[in-house]
Amino acid sequence: MKIQLKNYFAVLGILAGSFSANAQNTQRKYIDPANMDLSIKPGNDFYQYASGTWIKNNPVPAKETRWGTFNELREFNAQAVRSLVEAAAADKNGPAGSVSKRVGDFYAAAMDSLTIEKLGYTPIKADLEKIKQINSVQGMLEHTAYMRTSGIGGGMFGFGVGQDRKNVTKYLVNISQGGTTLNDRDIYLNDDPRSQKIRAAYNVYMTKLFSLVGNSEAEAKQKAETVLKIEKALAQAQMSRIEMRDQYKTYNKLTVAEFSKITPSINWKSLMPKFKVTGQDTVLVNSKSFFEKLDGMLTSVPLADWKTYLEWNILKSSANNLSSPFVNASFAFTQAQTGQKVATPRWQRMSSLTDGTIGELLGQLYVAKYFKPDAKVRMDQMIVNLRKAFEIRINGLEWMSDATKKKALEKLHAFTPKVGYTTKWQTYTGLVINRGTYFQNLRNAGVWGYNENINRLGKPVDRTRFGMTPPTVNASYSPTMNEIVFPAGILQFPFFDPNADDAVNYGGIGAVIGHEMSHGFDDTGSQYDKDGNLKNWWTDEDRAKFNEKTKALGEQFNAYTVVDTIHVLGKLTMGENIGDLGGLNAAYTAFKMTKQGQGNEKIDGFTPDQRFFLSWAQVWRGNILPDAAAQLIKTDPHSPGPYRTIGAPVNMDAWYKAFDVQPGDKLYKKPEERIRLW
Repeated sequence: MKIQLKNYFAVLGILAGSFSANAQNTQRKYIDPANMDLSIKPGNDFYQYASGTWIKNNPVPAKETRWGTFNELREFNAQAVRSLVEAAAADKNGPAGSVSKRVGDFYAAAMDSLTIEKLGYTPIKADLEKIKQINSVQGMLEHTAYMRTSGIGGGMFGFGVGQDRKNVTKYLVNISQGGTTLNDRDIYLNDDPRSQKIRAAYNVYMTKLFSLVGNSEAEAKQKAETVLKIEKALAQAQMSRIEMRDQYKTYNKLTVAEFSKITPSINWKSLMPKFKVTGQDTVLVNSKSFFEKLDGMLTSVPLADWKTYLEWNILKSSANNLSSPFVNASFAFTQAQTGQKVATPRWQRMSSLTDGTIGELLGQLYVAKYFKPDAKVRMDQMIVNLRKAFEIRINGLEWMSDATKKKALEKLHAFTPKVGYTTKWQTYTGLVINRGTYFQNLRNAGVWGYNENINRLGKPVDRTRFGMTPPTVNASYSPTMNEIVFPAGILQFPFFDPNADDAVNYGGIGAVIGHEMSHGFDDTGSQYDKDGNLKNWWTDEDRAKFNEKTKALGEQFNAYTVVDTIHVLGKLTMGENIGDLGGLNAAYTAFKMTKQGQGNEKIDGFTPDQRFFLSWAQVWRGNILPDAAAQLIKTDPHSPGPYRTIGAPVNMDAWYKAFDVQPGDKLYKKPEERIRLW
């Protein structure tokens, strides 16, 4: 469940990935003792108790960096999507312009490795030549706009259109800090062994790509050093991931004239039309300090160095879509960062790319074959039940005043749920896809996507947008839309199965529903009102009490060790940890309203309450390579699986009762120390 508050990324999702909805064999033990380690006392290590044997028997495969329940389902779904795209590609004579023909042509072009190998880096030669013609800083900035509008992307800042967070009925130009390649600013700035290792691998990667496009070894090394120096300066200018969670600090609504005063080296009035934006006098900037420092760099960094930086932007954005020397260099860099042993097969990368590029075309084929309407009916009812449970819990909060409760309930009742897939498919009108031009198809898609985003300016906010493609295994909450979204892909075991008992479904998809609802009341979502506007609706006293509780939750997660001396970052993962705690509590309350929840009949040796918590635990089981774990802990707002497994239950009295957890057990927390939030 991730927090992203700009453009189409304005969602809080449970975890990225995908798998097929309602297509797996339903003959199973939903809670299987064979996957557990019953020799371990649950109060000492609930994660190993629930999944120890499975963890021992499922090491990370060579083509993966982690392996768990999500990955199993993603692998299953990859095969389902593969069957769709390969069937579509095989039908060369399908009706022109049909959904199947467009999907098939895109995938066929992506799999035409013979043509791709022959082309080498020909597809980007003209782009690299254009950079040589730049002769001024203004020209360099205009070329940055050209790269963005022509589907190349890149540049030293982000530029797009998203909702005005204080007036969500309107779209605004959003301009954001950016310009770096490594997935966390601290890797540029820290001198710990891991950061040094990644920077060295990055230097090798850049040198290799510069060499592949005709630079001598000395020239390539010098260009790599130049790029690294610029990106380090950009990283120093950036706010940290934790700072970026500050919803007010990242909201800077400025006129174009005001923004130009902050950045005198950038003439935004003349630059905006280059980004295809006209008639807009106001922009939303997420970090004024970043742009102040960028402005200084525009005068201090030589123009030749900026041109090298733009060359690198073209190379890095294209490498995975060129011939094998480029793809291999890209994987070598991935390998150095994560420890992944072998590359993902081309068919899998290209079927995923098809979903990511024209996902609402592929999604129509997916829904027709794999999604069953009865799943949506059951899901809709569970959402109703979870909303009732959340209402009960809000009304029962002892720490919150009636005034704030009233506002919280108004927001809860205003949630808009979306289940399965969009009610209005994107047609990608104007997007040209040809079977023989893979790279151009990608550029066309980049141009189409940019134009589609920019063209929202001046139009009503589209509340029918789904935000994720149907095969996606994810769920999301959008604070500006105040909506909870569940794609078809997540409506499958272990989250959901229409044949499973209520304990399993409420411990799985029920907790996911509750998690997304809780995002509306986490440390960031709680700052948005029922209409989605960034607006305070709390009393000062209630907000102070909330902050006390979240501080304690942060301290709980700070104490968890991931790799060596690396700990979970309680502030970075705060929103997701609140989502888990609130969601699992709400799901349990809803479960106790069911017939099974009110009884005590065992299934496969486990009581209803035990099955509820074991269902939650098996979702988060998995193994991960140490390098990948160390990378994610700095960048991923989700806590690692072992700590998601225990982080919420140790604060729930019902878990203690279900597994007879007593003082002296390693996970035991005194009742007065248990964090009771939502």
